[in-house]
Amino acid sequence: MNRPTLRLPSWLPVDLYILAIIGTVVLAVLLPVSGTGAEVAGGASTGAVALLFFLYGARLSTAEALDGLKHWRLHLTVLACTFAVFPLLGLASRGLVPYVLTPQLQEGLLFLCLVPSTIQSSIAFTSIARGNVPAAICAGSFSSLAGILLTPLLAAVLLGNSAGGFSAESLVQIVLQLLVPFLAGQLLRRWVGGFLTRHRTLLGYVDRGSILLVVYTAFSEGMVAGIWHQVTPLRLGGLLAAEAVLLAAMLALSWYGAKRLGFARPDRIAIQFAGSKKSLAAGLPMASVLFGAHASLAVLPLMLFHQMQLMVCAVIAKRRSLDPLPENGAARDATGPARGGAEAPSHRDSAPA
Repeated sequence: MNRPTLRLPSWLPVDLYILAIIGTVVLAVLLPVSGTGAEVAGGASTGAVALLFFLYGARLSTAEALDGLKHWRLHLTVLACTFAVFPLLGLASRGLVPYVLTPQLQEGLLFLCLVPSTIQSSIAFTSIARGNVPAAICAGSFSSLAGILLTPLLAAVLLGNSAGGFSAESLVQIVLQLLVPFLAGQLLRRWVGGFLTRHRTLLGYVDRGSILLVVYTAFSEGMVAGIWHQVTPLRLGGLLAAEAVLLAAMLALSWYGAKRLGFARPDRIAIQFAGSKKSLAAGLPMASVLFGAHASLAVLPLMLFHQMQLMVCAVIAKRRSLDPLPENGAARDATGPARGGAEAPSHRDSAPA
């Protein structure tokens, strides 16, 4: 007789990597690194950030990105959602201080609004919902590429001294830790691209391990600095409510706004998933560079939003997959045939980008 097993609903994606990040946070709270150990961990974290952006550059196919430019209206729409509408809503959240959010949590919420979109999960959900998968691939890649420049600049303008301002030191730090490794990856892609493709799974662990190191270092610094007394259960509940409203607003704006702009259903799906999501993989290392010892509070809203967007978008993608496709050919997108017959990759296999 088979014993019943406890299974989570398929529409409720509990990302194992998120659990690993939570475990890392708990470890940093219980065993924060300090003194000489903190200096060593900080140096390792800096190297990990540089490695991450080198791998990002080495993996991005310039030819594929240039080929995707032919769908420029869709990409501009996603970029507008990511780097214009999101930041405006983030600025509007200042009205929640001090009644709902503390100034530090609001800054973290605003930083969340400045990071680029995801790649892997946007592609996965677009495929599940039978949307324009090639457009989702290009849109996510363009957003990640633009975020290397736009996120630090927007953070400097909108967050001011909280993110280091426009000082020469912070500018040099951003260039050395983010831009230079990325460009080096692009330049060396011709020689290392094949190796990265053959060892994609192994390098995925390198990516995730590097981000876990960044998380541990950031939250250890926060514990040593004593900043966690600022986060009460009531404030945390207020942050979750604010993020739920933010996600709902972006899902609605990206879906109905794309309809008003005349996009077909497959393109609207790609726009909704790429334009309403934020990248944890890109945001965490950027926060460590921009915020230093205050990075732990800065990334808390991003970590919560990431899991929220996975859960909500999984439900939406599942429902979109059940919608009947139009019979007049409208399901055929600008870059290829309709994706209805494509095999949908599981969101559980996607990196939490």
